[in-house]
Amino acid sequence: LLKSYYMCLLFLINSCQISQPMLINFLKLNRLIVDVCGVCAGDGSSCELFSGTLFLSVLSVGYHKILDIPAGAQRIKVQETQKTRNYLALKTATGESVINGDWVIDRPGHFYAAGTQLTYKRPNEIRSRAGESITAPGPTNQELHLFVRDHSYCMTSQNCSRQVLFGCVERATQTSVPGDLCSYTSHPGPQVEECQSQPCPTFWDVGEWSECSKTCGPGFQNRQVICQQTQGHHGNSTVVVATSLCDSTEMPEMTTVCQLKICSEWQIRSDWTECSVPCGVGQRRREVVCVDNLGDIVSDEECNMALRPQDLQNCDKGVCASSWFYSLWSDRCSADCAEGRRSRSVVCMMSQTNSLPLDNCDDEDKPDELVPCDLGPCTQRLEWYSGPWGQCSSECGNGTQSRGVVCVVQNNGQLEVTSDDRCSHLPRPLSAQTCFLKSCGAQWYMTEWSSCSRSCDGGFRVREVRCLQDDLTTSHDCDPALEPVKQETCNTHTCTEQIDESCRDMYYNCVVVVQACLCVYSYYRTTCCASCSRVIQRDTLRRIR
Repeated sequence: LLKSYYMCLLFLINSCQISQPMLINFLKLNRLIVDVCGVCAGDGSSCELFSGTLFLSVLSVGYHKILDIPAGAQRIKVQETQKTRNYLALKTATGESVINGDWVIDRPGHFYAAGTQLTYKRPNEIRSRAGESITAPGPTNQELHLFVRDHSYCMTSQNCSRQVLFGCVERATQTSVPGDLCSYTSHPGPQVEECQSQPCPTFWDVGEWSECSKTCGPGFQNRQVICQQTQGHHGNSTVVVATSLCDSTEMPEMTTVCQLKICSEWQIRSDWTECSVPCGVGQRRREVVCVDNLGDIVSDEECNMALRPQDLQNCDKGVCASSWFYSLWSDRCSADCAEGRRSRSVVCMMSQTNSLPLDNCDDEDKPDELVPCDLGPCTQRLEWYSGPWGQCSSECGNGTQSRGVVCVVQNNGQLEVTSDDRCSHLPRPLSAQTCFLKSCGAQWYMTEWSSCSRSCDGGFRVREVRCLQDDLTTSHDCDPALEPVKQETCNTHTCTEQIDESCRDMYYNCVVVVQACLCVYSYYRTTCCASCSRVIQRDTLRRIR
């Protein structure tokens, strides 16, 4: 568009005698664009478009005229829809050959005729399926004729010859007359003699190079190389012959090495990141990019994906410690009277707390899930008497509920409790059963407190708190106001030096035991009790600080 604008502007300045105010006014009122007819600021109405498609099936050998291109034609384009064995040819109105005329096959390129430059393209005959084309910008200053040349291939080495031709003529005027007026018996026989015994010359005809076989790095290009021979009876026409007839000259190369550009390669831009988890199996990453030969990052498709370095891998941080997590005690007792139960949920889960060590899940250390509760004695009745079921021990999730079952004696409308043994012959009703009111949803779970960081003068202890759904998956729906504390002070009493008579060194060289870090073994902690105790206390203070 800018080029078209510039061309129009130069045309106005150089070709039109207009003043500067006229030019400025024209620029304001007109868009300086060359239209399809090649007219500056035109509207496309000054020319007429001619187009069409011609289908030819069987042609005899020779030139076949298919189109007259009139003088003044612009934007000429003739295109074969597919590759054929024929050739496009162009001649002037006077019969002068422009392209592929007079039985001569021209090489693709630029030709000048009829006042314009014509571009003739014949794609590589090996790889391309596209047909020939002739284009010209125009306008032409004379008429041009478009032909299709059809030919047959043969293997020949024709010798030239000359002969005497005879005809029947009138004796007086020497004008030609029909042959049947002359006597057949007096017709001379054919007289032929060779005038050239040498074979017609041959030459190598090469096609265009194909595209490089590789988009980057070393590749190959191919082209067609054929041997052609000039035909004597036409003088300048050619036919394809066996390659052995061109042995007098070296055959041009049919294959050559090519390289469009240097291939891009993978580059690792960063070290591995830290593992995504503090314990167990996680993942770590690093940056891998594709760079060109200048070091610029390009699309991954530019590099060989089969050679791409790994940018994601698993990492193992060791077995995670597990801890008991338990919820808060239920608010309700399972029985409205007498002894009942309050409950809570206790689960074993992996812990990620590293500030202080937490014990692994051990059945012996599992926190209680039930605790007794007593809301007072129940009303007594005769025989086996079961009271109403008490409230569920848990407002949500699984809980228990109980009821009073007693043996009572009815006497004149009065009920008196008696020994259960007196009702032993009767089936005893259940006094407890499981209950489920609703799904708990998210609620707080916590571990046991860790050991205190100090034995005196105030330390702290921690526990892990999580918000979990009924299926024990992590949730964010717990009430923050009810979240249990995660850290509290402990052992706030003042330290007093205590002498443990039983904790003393029983080995003469306990200094070596401490230096060798052997206090982690129970045998050396007992043998060098005093020395190891001092080291353990010192390490604990360091962790706190």
